[in-house]
Amino acid sequence: MIVRWGLDALPDVLEELSVRDPLLIASERWRSVELPVAARRFYGVRPHAEVTGVREAVGASDGADGLIALGGGSAIDTTKAVSSETGMPMVSIPTTYSGAEWTQGFGMRDPAAGIKHRGEGARTAAIVYEPALTLDLPAAESAGTAMNALAHCAEALYTRDRTEDTDRVALDGAKLISDWLPVVVERGEDREARRQLLEGAMYAGAVLRVGMGLGHAMAQALGGRYGLPHGTMNAVCLPPALRYNAEAGAEGIARFARAMGVDDAVARVSELAALAGPPRLRDYGVPREDLASLSEAIAGRGPAKANPRPAPPDAIHELLEEIW
Repeated sequence: MIVRWGLDALPDVLEELSVRDPLLIASERWRSVELPVAARRFYGVRPHAEVTGVREAVGASDGADGLIALGGGSAIDTTKAVSSETGMPMVSIPTTYSGAEWTQGFGMRDPAAGIKHRGEGARTAAIVYEPALTLDLPAAESAGTAMNALAHCAEALYTRDRTEDTDRVALDGAKLISDWLPVVVERGEDREARRQLLEGAMYAGAVLRVGMGLGHAMAQALGGRYGLPHGTMNAVCLPPALRYNAEAGAEGIARFARAMGVDDAVARVSELAALAGPPRLRDYGVPREDLASLSEAIAGRGPAKANPRPAPPDAIHELLEEIW
């Protein structure tokens, strides 16, 4: 993966990839942003990379020889879907802290079915980080997407495929996110704070290759069914997931706590999660009568199956009741 900092690095990155006529994929929010390259433009990204927007983006890519994703997880996942279908390489310019730029997998939400389809095979070739593009990100969205990144760090410390190398990266990410997220929420215009938080998210994204756990499975299912923000759902779901894995993931969770400079990881995560919004599912319109079927859906997801402690539907149902 090619990683550069600063938008002025984009032309060289494209040249390195032999991309001369890229398609920019973004939402309307980014129409006024000028990039230092000539590029075709598609501004039809929809939340959660809805399948309709993906199909339109595929059509807009005809004749291009590469892709540029500008935005958060929805823009990056939409671009990944186009890359997977067309085989074109993509460069991500993330404007949130989701970490989606690091993986070849992606989700596409089908609103009619209330699910997220999973895809693989995107050619994620490069990332260009530009902290200035995060300055206008609202506090709640900053906190939500940063909590998604923090969940990547936490769960990477107790997955089956973790290594000492990935642990070091996850711990570095956890420290930066814990230290700088409150500063960003308080002073969103602080460029140094934004850069430090973005660097933490970069580390968090880099450890996605070792997998995720129950907290992510819960957040994915909630986002897919109800269209709720993935980052905010990670903020809601990470504390109960850590409590559930307290014994099975004890060593990793203890190291996670030390990286954040605390003794109690769950307490610190809950404190940071409060910056993203309310802690209860009821506050986001999730019906209590849906929890049983939601538990079944969560249990069938890959991250839940990879959790260090088995997570059957009845146990997940108890967790959902706890946070409902």
